[in-house]
Amino acid sequence: MRLLVVEDEPDLADVIARGLRRDGHAIDVALTSYDADMKLRSNGYDLVVLDWNLPDGSGLQLCRDLVSGDLPTLEGDRPRILMLTARDDVQDRVAGLDSGADDYLVKPFAFPELSARVRALIRRDTETDPVLEVGPLVLDHARFTAARDGEKLDLTAKEFALLHYFMANAGIVMSQEHLLEHVWDEMTDPLTNVVRVTVSNLRKKLGDPQLITTVPGRGYKLEDD
Repeated sequence: MRLLVVEDEPDLADVIARGLRRDGHAIDVALTSYDADMKLRSNGYDLVVLDWNLPDGSGLQLCRDLVSGDLPTLEGDRPRILMLTARDDVQDRVAGLDSGADDYLVKPFAFPELSARVRALIRRDTETDPVLEVGPLVLDHARFTAARDGEKLDLTAKEFALLHYFMANAGIVMSQEHLLEHVWDEMTDPLTNVVRVTVSNLRKKLGDPQLITTVPGRGYKLEDD
């Protein structure tokens, strides 16, 4: 999944980004409201970790604009929003949730809790169970494990993230551009063949018979039967 971390403290933003990348997510970072606005308009995100206090505006207002549609996103559907702030008064929590945030986490926080809340929010749009099962495949995102027919798969972080996205969207044809948008971050060259190479490597590790099929002229699909 592709996430945007909006946090004006560079060191904290880096810590959050590194931790979420270890969880297998593709992470972009914005240090200002303006930067976040530009990235949300030009990239497809599944979730935004959003600080309330930003040097050039309010994360609360950014949240409201996302929910209302005043800030149009690339693919139309607005991402889930996890408000992350030092404001811990009940009134502030209520204001954050009433603005449209899907969850609210107060600083300082333990990273495992942030990680768990991110997983929970992402599951709202996919499966209610943290363990995904599609045909012979079983993936446990919390434990970072995947298996086919009970045999553990030795996957890189990016292969794991790609398989997770395929399984969460089983049966749906997805273009290389769509996969690049949701599984890789903004530092990836859009002209690269990284998607084709990673899909090829993942197919080899999944073994035969092949579960990921190529739909000519359209992209790839994980068979869901």
